[in-house]
Amino acid sequence: MPELSVIVAVRDGEPYLADTLTSLTRGPAPDMEVVVVDDGSADATAAVAEDFRADLPGFRLLRNAAPAGVAAARNSGLAAASGRYVTFLDGDDWVAPGYLAELTAAIDALRCDFVRVDHVQVEGRRRELLRAPARRRDAVLDPREAILPFDARTMVDYAYAWAGIYRRDLGSLLAFPEGLRTAEDRPWIWRLHRRARSFAVVSLAGVFYRRGVPGSLTAIGDERQLDFFTAYETILDEVEPEFLLKAARNLTGLLVHHVELLDRFTPELRAAFEERAAAILRRVPDEALAGMDPERRALVASLARGPVAGDADARID
Repeated sequence: MPELSVIVAVRDGEPYLADTLTSLTRGPAPDMEVVVVDDGSADATAAVAEDFRADLPGFRLLRNAAPAGVAAARNSGLAAASGRYVTFLDGDDWVAPGYLAELTAAIDALRCDFVRVDHVQVEGRRRELLRAPARRRDAVLDPREAILPFDARTMVDYAYAWAGIYRRDLGSLLAFPEGLRTAEDRPWIWRLHRRARSFAVVSLAGVFYRRGVPGSLTAIGDERQLDFFTAYETILDEVEPEFLLKAARNLTGLLVHHVELLDRFTPELRAAFEERAAAILRRVPDEALAGMDPERRALVASLARGPVAGDADARID
């Protein structure tokens, strides 16, 4: 059994996948296997991956005939993984030399269910260190205690699955909600923090997360962007009463973010966004908006009222 399974879910990753996989060849590295899941790519993603078969330990390439989404692709990788621990990597990101060895050593030393880390956001030539929102580091903590307070940024706001390492024997807790094409990591991180027994945060920043990639889901304004509503419906259905305000505040922050990007949407998609926003905001207690910036609070209130049927001017500008 290898110590670590690295799961790389990728679709149409030909321009960047070689960089991603090359970074995995740079040691020192733990005893690991690399599982690449090609999620129905229409380009040469599979051929690029095959070029690394001799260079990557325990290399496996899984191929979906048609795109199933990143959640399903990661789940396929999890089902094929045999390592003691698992981590994830997107097909346009990369890791620093020695990072995976340090990451594995950290969870070995701390003996907890999962470990979260910082990461470096890359946009063109710009590099920015983004820190996991935890004050205590290098200590084993209760994951539920890292969910609150509701009006501050906490670990459930830091949903990047690839910014960490996880015991594979967590089993179903590691499964992503299939059917979600975006925001799949939101219900995933909530469930992990609500149901796992222990976790830690360490000051490693060896994952480089590439933003602004043409064709990435974060840059596309199609119906897949609305999947975050379904993600938060799941969260609101599952959370215990003590976490409802946090889940609601989490949701409103994401709503405001999407409103700032509405110019990407067609008029039809914008109308669907506003209708779903009004519906889900009926589940948000007024207390969740306490202390929010007045301008943002007014924006959320306008979303909650929803569009007036037949009146285009009633929609958000």
